[in-house]
Parts: sequence; C-alpha cells; structure tokens
Amino acid sequence: MANIKGAKKRMRQNEKKRLHNHFYAKRTRSFIRRLREMSNKEEAQKFLPVVISEIDKLAKRHIWHANKAGNLKGKLTKFVNSLG
Repeated sequence: MANIKGAKKRMRQNEKKRLHNHFYAKRTRSFIRRLREMSNKEEAQKFLPVVISEIDKLAKRHIWHANKAGNLKGKLTKFVNSLG
C-alpha cells in the first residue's frame, strides 16, 4: 500500500481510468459480437460504421493497440462483404 499522498492519489486515478477503459472496451466487444451474429447483409452494412467508429475511439485513446484496431476493422469488413 502506498504511503505517500501523491501515490495514493495516483492509485485512485488509475482505478477510475481502469473502470472507464473497461466500460468502453466491453461495450465495443459487445458491438463486435452483435455484428458477427448478423446474417442480413443490409443490416450488417448499416451497423459496420458504428462498430468501426467504436474501434477507432479505443485505438485513439490507446486502450487497444492501433494494429489490433486495424486488424479487427479489416476482418469485420471482410465478414460483412462475405454475407449473402
């Protein structure tokens, strides 16, 4: 446990950031899961920009690595294009 006042404050801030980041990452994973469950191409094409926007937000905030975001966007786009 931290003894210094500044270290205690840093621990409080880190916990807040961790919860905030977890919320957005979990929300984005739910969007991705929902997109992958879709079988209608038109619905998936309408929903894809929303998912890509969420992924970009996570990459911009350094919650996810930029390469992970790029790979996910490519795979999801390929999935939507492959729907019949």
